[in-house]
Amino acid sequence: MNKFLCCTLVLLDISVKWTIQDNSAPKYPHYDPGSSRQLLCDQCPPGSYVKQHCTATSPTHCAPCPDQYYAEEWNSNDECQYCSAVCKELQYVKQECTSTQNRICECIEGRYLELEFCLKHTECPPGFGVAQPGTPESDTVCKRCPEGFFSNETSSKAACLKHTNCSALGFKIALKGNAVRDNICQENTDTAPQKCGIDVTLCEEALFRFAVPTQLTPNWLNILADSLPGTKVSTENIERIKQRHSSQEQTFQLLKLWKQQNKEQDMVKKIIQDIDLCENSVLKHIGHPNLTFEHLNTLMSSLPGKKVGKEDIERTMKLCQPTEQVLKLLNLWRIKNGDQDTIKGLMYGLKHLKTYHFPKRTIQSLKKVIKFLHRFTMYRLYQKLFLEMTGNNVKSVKVRCV
Repeated sequence: MNKFLCCTLVLLDISVKWTIQDNSAPKYPHYDPGSSRQLLCDQCPPGSYVKQHCTATSPTHCAPCPDQYYAEEWNSNDECQYCSAVCKELQYVKQECTSTQNRICECIEGRYLELEFCLKHTECPPGFGVAQPGTPESDTVCKRCPEGFFSNETSSKAACLKHTNCSALGFKIALKGNAVRDNICQENTDTAPQKCGIDVTLCEEALFRFAVPTQLTPNWLNILADSLPGTKVSTENIERIKQRHSSQEQTFQLLKLWKQQNKEQDMVKKIIQDIDLCENSVLKHIGHPNLTFEHLNTLMSSLPGKKVGKEDIERTMKLCQPTEQVLKLLNLWRIKNGDQDTIKGLMYGLKHLKTYHFPKRTIQSLKKVIKFLHRFTMYRLYQKLFLEMTGNNVKSVKVRCV
C-alpha cells in the first residue's frame, strides 16, 4: 500500500512539472507524421533553435546556437540567424554578437549613418544654432537664431546664445547685436560724468583668479555660483561663461559678474573695502612715477596680444590721475585681449622693457607689484572673504596661487 502511494505521488509530481513546463513556453503547430496528428510543440528559448520537433511521445528538442549565430526570441526555427558581418569603416562595435543578440555597429563620435556610410555631422554656420544635436543615427538639425540670440561660430554642437543684457550689468549698448554677433556693452556715460573707470582692479583680479582649484571638477562653476551669497548669477549666464571662456578663466568671469550684480550689497561693500587696503599697497609701488606719453606707450607696446592704442593712452592721461594711469591701461589691455591674465601679461612685458630706455625705478616698482600679488597676501584675503562667505561647499577645494 505504501509503495503504491509513493509511486502515485511521484507520477503526480512529474505530471505537475510537465504541465508547468508546457505552460511556460510559447507553442507552435507541427504536424507529426508518426501519429498523423497536428501537435502544439514548445518553442525553443532565446539562444537556441529547434533541433527536433516534438512528437506524440516526446517534447521539442532544442540545441544552443553555434558560435557567430544568435536567436533573440522564443522560436520554432530549425537554425539560428547569422550575426552581422564586421563593422564598416568609421564604425565601432557598440554591442558584440552573442547567442541571444546580434552584433550592433555604430558610427564613431561626430558621424551618423546614411545609406551604409558614416557621414560627418553638419556644422551650423554663424547665425544658426544647433536645434537638435546629431546622433549616430541622425544628422544635426540647425535653426536660424531668433531675435535676441546669436551664434558667431561654425559648430555641430553649439546652440544660439542670448544677447548680453547690458543694462542689467550697469552698461549701455554700444553696438546692437544681431544673429552673428553679441551686444557690445560700454560704460553708460550719459548719466554719469566721465571718469577713469577701472572695472576690475589688480587686487580684485588676483583674488578672483586665486579662487581656482588645482583640479577643476565638471560642476565646479555651478558649486561656486550656488555658494555665493546675495543675488545669484543666473544659469543662463553661467552657461554663457562656459561657452565663451576656458576652464581657468571661468571662475574669474563668474566672480566679476557676481560682484557687479551685488555691488550694493553689504557683503560686497566689505570685499571692496578689504581690496582697497590691498590696492593701497599696490599704489605704494606703482602710483608714484609721473610717466610721459612715450613711457606709457612703450609699456603698452611691450605687452603681448592686441595693443592699447595711442588714442586710449591719451584719453587715459586726460581722465585718470597719474597714480591711476598704469592701472587703467593694464585694465584696457586685459579687456582688449579677451580678459587675459593681467599679471601674466605684465610679467611678459617686463622682460622686453629692458631693451628700451625705460625708467628703472618704474620697472622695479612693477616687479614689486607682481611679487606682492603672488605672495601669501592673496591666500589670506581669500580665506577672509570667500571661505567665510561660501562655507563648507568650497572650503575643501585646494586653491592655487595667481
